[in-house]
Amino acid sequence: MKRAVEAGLIAVDVRDIRDYTKDRHRRTDDYPYGGGAGLVMTPQPLADAIRSIPDWENCEIIHLTPGGTPFSQPEGKQLAQAGRDIIFICGHYEGIDQRILDRFVTKEYSAGDYVLTGGELPALIIADAAARHIPGVLGNADSLDEESFSGDLLEYPQYTRPEEFEGDRVPDVLLSGHHKNIAEWRTAQAEARTRERRPDLWAEYEKQK
Repeated sequence: MKRAVEAGLIAVDVRDIRDYTKDRHRRTDDYPYGGGAGLVMTPQPLADAIRSIPDWENCEIIHLTPGGTPFSQPEGKQLAQAGRDIIFICGHYEGIDQRILDRFVTKEYSAGDYVLTGGELPALIIADAAARHIPGVLGNADSLDEESFSGDLLEYPQYTRPEEFEGDRVPDVLLSGHHKNIAEWRTAQAEARTRERRPDLWAEYEKQK
């Protein structure tokens, strides 16, 4: 990601929501109407922060929240290929005033079935996953075709030098130079790994065979 930024392939601009509050204490949260624990992010600073971004109306505005759609590889590819700038709104506390979500947000994503203290880590995950699909970001674009989730299967095991490490040898087929046999071995390994570790992916893969 750092090299991609330095090469001008992607750009990152971080906005501090507190810079847009009109509260003299720089508060960006308040107690929820109707009662309940925790605090809710107030709408005014968020609205002004979003509107300060050039051409925000044409951006993909993503809210990171445990209640969003689970993020996966296809979504990352779609975001990269859409060619739109992305604004990430990182949720905090008990959430964000619904009026901001209704007025600005185009997508809501979750990084998994767990709760974090804020949406910054999911924003980084999605930014990284999308950036990898931008031409030039990866040193070898072929890596995208062979990694996990690209073909509905987890990736096969990988080996490198030395041929033997503490008594464990690299599988002979990978040393054979026989490309057809290597491809078949890798497919079989990917299928076995997916069947064992991700029955949900395996079921989808079986439907498409």
